[in-house]
Amino acid sequence: MEVAMNVKNYQYNGKQELVYTNNSADTLYKVFYHLYPNAFQPGSAMDIRLQTISDPDKRMVRTFKVANKDVNESRISTLKPEEMGFLKITNFKQNGTEAKTKVVGTVLEVTLNQPIFPKQETTFTLNFDGQVPLQVRRSGRNSEEGVALSMTQWYPKIAEYDFEGWHADPYIGREFHGVWGDFDVKITIDKNYTIGGTGYLQNKNEIGHGYQDKGVEVKHSRKIKTLTWHFKAPNVHDFAWAADDNYIHDMILGPNEVELHFLYKNKAENLENWKKLQPKTAEILDYLNKSVGTYPYKQYTVAQGGDGGMEYAMCTLITGNRSFGSLVGVTAHEFAHSWFQHILASNESKHEWMDEGFTSFISDLAMLAVMPSKQDETEKNPFESAYNSYRFLVKTGNEQPLSTHADRYDMNRSYGISAYNKGEVFLAQLGYVIGVENLMKTLKRYYSDFKFTHPTPNDIKRSAERVSGANLDWYLVDWTQTTNTIDYAVKTVVEENNKTKVTFERIGRMPMPLDILVVYDDGSQETFYIPNTLMRWEKENPYPQLKRTVLDGWDWAYPTFTFELAKPKANIEAIVIDPSGLMADVNLENNAYEK
Repeated sequence: MEVAMNVKNYQYNGKQELVYTNNSADTLYKVFYHLYPNAFQPGSAMDIRLQTISDPDKRMVRTFKVANKDVNESRISTLKPEEMGFLKITNFKQNGTEAKTKVVGTVLEVTLNQPIFPKQETTFTLNFDGQVPLQVRRSGRNSEEGVALSMTQWYPKIAEYDFEGWHADPYIGREFHGVWGDFDVKITIDKNYTIGGTGYLQNKNEIGHGYQDKGVEVKHSRKIKTLTWHFKAPNVHDFAWAADDNYIHDMILGPNEVELHFLYKNKAENLENWKKLQPKTAEILDYLNKSVGTYPYKQYTVAQGGDGGMEYAMCTLITGNRSFGSLVGVTAHEFAHSWFQHILASNESKHEWMDEGFTSFISDLAMLAVMPSKQDETEKNPFESAYNSYRFLVKTGNEQPLSTHADRYDMNRSYGISAYNKGEVFLAQLGYVIGVENLMKTLKRYYSDFKFTHPTPNDIKRSAERVSGANLDWYLVDWTQTTNTIDYAVKTVVEENNKTKVTFERIGRMPMPLDILVVYDDGSQETFYIPNTLMRWEKENPYPQLKRTVLDGWDWAYPTFTFELAKPKANIEAIVIDPSGLMADVNLENNAYEK
């Protein structure tokens, strides 16, 4: 792509040449492109969704009172013609011959003049004119923090075609899916603007702006009004950039000689935190390399821009006016997305929990590693907040299955808790099911087996099965395709013949294996393990310092399970289901017997 940006009216024009290979077994008669900027127009599907959902994203609405009631107004609905976004396509050709196109909202439908047979290559060319909308959500101009350009979802982007067919979803909510390719992008812009984002800058000694080789002095003629930045990005499925005429640009070398770039506004309140962020980002990279797998690129950029934080290929855009802890936390989360969304790259429109949830899981652990809390805090379940949010959602009655398309949740809150928190619990609880050591091996196996392949939910399940040897289909189905809950209870504790019979009850629909801790009045403890027969497998003892007895398995069809303790009831201080707290039982009040 070659694009020229006018920083006065925020309009841009460009041309794109795309060499597309049909790697499927199907013959393609149509292709589809995403035109994301069209969402930022009054009356768009995104605008109407904001107006009709009960809890719209607060960043995208203005709230005011009418008759003492809060009324939300979509910020998109009030955009003026010069403020809204658009992407207009002209001169679309396939192999030099014009093809028929039709724009439907944020999707360009193309009827090919020649079918693309399996394994065949074809070339598409087009011209595009765009306008950057006022900052409403992620992409846009003139953010609240004063960043001029957050150029995300900005270009005509071909849709993904895979074994399920086309994924030409309209831009309504939040998630994306894309095709890997090698990007070669030239951006011409006012010479005073600094750019950072996806890819490797090819002409850094011409550009300057802190990118040039050490010792190289770059001077630009006063007659030159613009510079052309040339980036290449191999094997990525997105291309994003940010630009501002008041950026500070820093770079440090991280693990494996990865260049870590930082672009942030030159404001006094920013400087200290953004300087301190830089070595922490290197620590985050080191942790993720060791815990998931090696980052395959040689650069990553953290740029102030966008809203909140959002991941893109080889970069993130985040808001910068934050406390130091928040700045590190958002960077850890967005950087972790590189592994799950930009290298593994599951379809986050359909399986958003695989991206957001897994990223939340590993970034929580990364934060413990790079920003250690007080000792009493680190001893807690590091995922406790996610568990609590999930339990809250269950109690509201508004939960929908994780198989729900990201755009089709009834409420934004339900989406957020499901994608981020229930998705995080999927992994944390998997550590309870197969053991924490097996879980961490599973993440590495999953990354190794499925990077650059768009894995599906079945793939993370198969990685866990290969590592552990357990059968886990029941776990994937119940947790992600239903709203079945886990609820086990201590039903009765009865003494018979100087021994104690303990009966547990399964109240929720979802089956689980159970770890049981028994505490005696002499201070001694022992554990019992009740296998889930669906697993055809036993977990290793998670408490090797304690004696463990493996009981017969508990088949799901039986509502109760009884076993015997060798001591009388009077000697038993407590019986606890799941002392780890990693099983997401929705009612913790019935999980223990206490003397």
